[in-house]
This record gives sequence, C-alpha cells and structure tokens, in this order.
Amino acid sequence: MKRFFTVLSEEDLEDWRRTHYSSQIKPDLNDDNVLVMGWVSSIRDHGNITFIMITDKDGEIQVTAKLDECGKILFDKIREVKEHSSIGVKGKVRMMQNAPNGAEVIPEEMKIFSIAKKVPPFQVYSRTVPNIDIRLDLRAIDLRRKVLRAVFNIRHNTLNAIREFLNKEGFIEVNTPKIIATATEGGAALFPIFYYDREAFLVQSPQLYKEQLTMAFEHVFEIGPIFRAEPSRTMRHLSEAISIDVEEIFVDYNDVINLLERMVVYIIEYVIKNKSEELEVLQNKIDKPSLPFPRYSYNELIELLKKEDERIEWGDDFSTDNLKKLGSIIQGYYFITDWPSISKPFYTKPKISDEKLCESFDLMYGELEISSGSSRINRKDKLLERMKKQGLNTEAFDYHLRVFDYGVPPHAGFGLGLERFLMTFTGVENIRDTTLYPRDKDRLAP
Repeated sequence: MKRFFTVLSEEDLEDWRRTHYSSQIKPDLNDDNVLVMGWVSSIRDHGNITFIMITDKDGEIQVTAKLDECGKILFDKIREVKEHSSIGVKGKVRMMQNAPNGAEVIPEEMKIFSIAKKVPPFQVYSRTVPNIDIRLDLRAIDLRRKVLRAVFNIRHNTLNAIREFLNKEGFIEVNTPKIIATATEGGAALFPIFYYDREAFLVQSPQLYKEQLTMAFEHVFEIGPIFRAEPSRTMRHLSEAISIDVEEIFVDYNDVINLLERMVVYIIEYVIKNKSEELEVLQNKIDKPSLPFPRYSYNELIELLKKEDERIEWGDDFSTDNLKKLGSIIQGYYFITDWPSISKPFYTKPKISDEKLCESFDLMYGELEISSGSSRINRKDKLLERMKKQGLNTEAFDYHLRVFDYGVPPHAGFGLGLERFLMTFTGVENIRDTTLYPRDKDRLAP
C-alpha cells in the first residue's frame, strides 16, 4: 500500500486547555468530549488503525485513530507523530476494556506543540539502563520512565508525611542560611565560596542555627539542602542532599530517638496507604516496622564484630566492611547508641556517668546509616572545653557561643538524610535515583 507522508509543523497552544488528566479518562465519560495533553510515549501503527499512548503526570491515555472514523488528513497526521513529541488531542471518550482505566479517546483534532527531533539513547519503558551516566546526561527524559516517576511521587508523599507528622507534634518549620561563615561540624568537607570580599562556605548542616531557634520556638524542623565536599563516588553518597533536621528543648537523646522512630513508622504507613500503585511499579513490597526499633550500644557492636573476626578497635568508626557485616546480622531499622565522644561533633553532650561516651545515636537500616542525633551541650563552659579538645578556633564560633550567655535550655535533635531514607523502602539501589539532578564529585550538570 502506498504511504503518503504529512509535513508536520509545530503549533501554538492558543485557546487549547486541558479538560482531563489520564486518571479521569474512565468509562463513565463514555461519549463525552475531552481535551487531553501530554507527551507521546509509544505509537503502534496497524495500517488503517493507529494507537498512540499519551503520558501525563497521572499516567497514560490511549488514543485510537481509525481511518474511517477520523478522516484521512487527521489520520495521516497522527501516523507521522514521533515518540516524545508534545501534543494535545480533542476527541470523544469510548469505553475500551483493554485501554488504561478502561477507556480510550477517539481523536477529532490534534495539535503538535513540539516535535521530537531525536531518539533518546535509552528506552523509556526499561526498568533498568546499564549506564546511569547516559541517563543522567538527559535527566529530564530519564524521569519520564515509569519507575522513576514512581520514586519521585513517593518522595513527594514522604515529604508530605514528614510535615504532617511534625506539625501534629507541635513543631514549626524554619529555614536557615545556606551560606555560612565557618564549618558547622569542624570538618574539612566544605565547599568554599566567595562572599563579596571574604571567604564563606556552603552549609554542611543547619545544626547551630536550629539549636539557637529552639530558644524562641522550642520545637523546630527544617527540610533543606546540605553540601558535603566528600570525594566519595559510591551508590550512597551525594555532594548535595536534602536533610530533615529536627531540634527540641527540655528533652534528651532518648526522647528524640522515640520521636524519630515514630516518624519513620508514620511515613511508611502514609506511603503504603497513598502510593500502593507506585510501590507496585517498583515491585517493592514494604511492611510497617514494629516499635520500638532495636537498640545496640556502640560497645555491644564492637564486641559483636570482634566475635565475627572483624578488624576494629574501640574508638574507631565502623568501616564499610564492618557495616556490611552488621547489615548481614541485623536486618531492618535499628539504633546504634552511646558512641565514643571523640567520634562525634563538638556540640554532642558527653554522658554524665562516663565522659568517654556521649548521648548520641545513629539510625541504621542494615548497613546504611540514614540518621544521626544526640543530646546537645547547653552550657558555654562545657561547649568551649569540647571545642578546644577538638582543636577548633573558638573565635570563629563567636556568633554561636554568645547565645549561650542567655540561658540555652537542655535540647536534643537529629538529622535524617531524605535520599538514603528513600532507599530503605523504595528498593532503589543507587542514591542518584532518589534525587532529581544529583551532584557528586564528577557531576555538576545538568
């Protein structure tokens, strides 16, 4: 059969406005007029009938074009549309059992807003693509893959759940500076920048600011970016990440441990309830964890690792191999408490019974650390003592230390890494697929 090609051109939106999303195209709209919009995810040409799948934020719409129903001019135009093109279709809804949501659209008019000029170097229907950097170079197209849209819908719901939970607990959301004068935690993993005529840094934690803000607001939380200039390029490290930071007064680390584990359970319940379809797409079944989460002291785990012939000495941080061993023994969420004081930041409060240990914790999931927190020092003399022991320039922290002349109450808090936390219940193995545009030591664009 001789094929006639239509010369396609890009068209303006003009007065066209979407009337329905894909989730609304259902059998109860049978014979109703609709205007749908989205990008072309697939085309199947069967001669006198052509199927186009249009994808929008909610899912897919099947557009079924038959030569004897829509006429030759429109039919030829539809057959020449390319995948990934952005289009709008006016037409009537028709019940169709095999179509998404049990209904399809019979086209009467079509506008092509943007014609795809290239074919992506990966399949948008593939669950996996071997080289992640190929995908990241075209991240906006990569994010059209159903599996990633499921991840980021879950991420959105996770943030909703966090805010809902903390609002119910009486916390107020705050925003702290992301350009700072000195290191928050005294480490070297900082990104220096020029700030007018002097050096500054991108924030590695909102810690000191959220401590100060508890003096006025008592219970505060922040959801915002943190920056760590760590040279690691692993499947669990990012140079820019989102941290959920929580701080409250008149409590200690035991209280915020209880708060954190309840928040984790609340989030997982929320996601199971609201995003079951996305979990099915990810082929990941999650169960609500039981409370309380297991708690192991640092000392207990050191002894456990030594019995497993792991190389570690008291005072050491856990190595990658140590954590893998712990993850093979302890499944799910658990806390490591009472760390050596020398291994934690200067603001962490030592235990009264033994100052070699501090009132601190890490929340783990198998071998993955997802949160850390502690009771904080609230007395200026003790804070200065800790800073000097860690070799910090106390003058650089004057803006923080001066606050302690005005009665800082006892307080405690934690920071939870959003991207790592998402890995624990989405089944995502590479942390880069839990953030839209990842940053690491080798990637600064897109």
